[in-house]
Amino acid sequence: MAPHPVIQAVIDFSAGAVGGTACVLSGQPFDTAKVKMQTFPTMYRGFVHCFVSTFRQVGFRGLYQGTVPALIANISENAVLFLGYGLCQDAVRFLIRKDKGAELSDFQKASAGGLASIFSAMALCPTELVKCRLQAMHEMEMSGKVAKGQKSTVWSVVKTVLRTNGPLGFYQGLSTTIVREIPGYFCFFGAYELCRSEFAQHMGTDKEGIGILPLMFSGGFGGACLWLVIYPIDCVKSRIQVYSLAGRQEGFVKSFRAIVRNEGFAALYSGLTPTLIRTFPANGALFLAYEFSRKFMMERVGS
Repeated sequence: MAPHPVIQAVIDFSAGAVGGTACVLSGQPFDTAKVKMQTFPTMYRGFVHCFVSTFRQVGFRGLYQGTVPALIANISENAVLFLGYGLCQDAVRFLIRKDKGAELSDFQKASAGGLASIFSAMALCPTELVKCRLQAMHEMEMSGKVAKGQKSTVWSVVKTVLRTNGPLGFYQGLSTTIVREIPGYFCFFGAYELCRSEFAQHMGTDKEGIGILPLMFSGGFGGACLWLVIYPIDCVKSRIQVYSLAGRQEGFVKSFRAIVRNEGFAALYSGLTPTLIRTFPANGALFLAYEFSRKFMMERVGS
């Protein structure tokens, strides 16, 4: 018997939070390199140069700069995302007149994931802004965009945003985040579910019985599809959130045109390599933690 809708929502929320934690801990150094290369593409020759330079200049902790807001961001984003994913699947069932709990196609689940991302973007934007600024603070100082010697802690960045822009300052880049999330998570959940379906068909089992490695590969494949689709949008979002620290208040279209005009289309893909390297372990860990913690809680509720 299916659990009560409220209990089901709590399970989805909690499992998403567990998955978000696993995602950050396994992929943070690669995410740091991605943000640095997106916001300062001419400062590094490539992923390895960025990685080594950060380690030499700031030490190992520099690769984990922004981990606290990243944890908050990913826990809140994925908790809301997977909560919304479950609720939006019910909304899709209602729209296509299917019974509650009926199995959806991979395309229908992808549509539910894209819709759920609108809600997760609201939770993600403030903490991701703080994370991106912390990750790129060293480069902001080196390029003269901010004064050297500023304290780079979560609280110092939060105070700066509140002082200069007020509470709404945490939502700089929100529209860009939503534009990024909807197609991204349509591809994310669609590719994940499609990959699981292919494994299940090949192995002669259902999706729940494909095993750990196929499950992690499906999560990584979903993440790779997400980033290949949304990467240029994410690059513009990072620029908006980081450069606003130096007083530059530009929207998505203006920022996009400026990057293409001054640096070329290639700049929109700066940092793609560490992102794709990161996506398989990070999103594999995300879905592994989500599916197993969700299954564990469902069994405890049912027992």
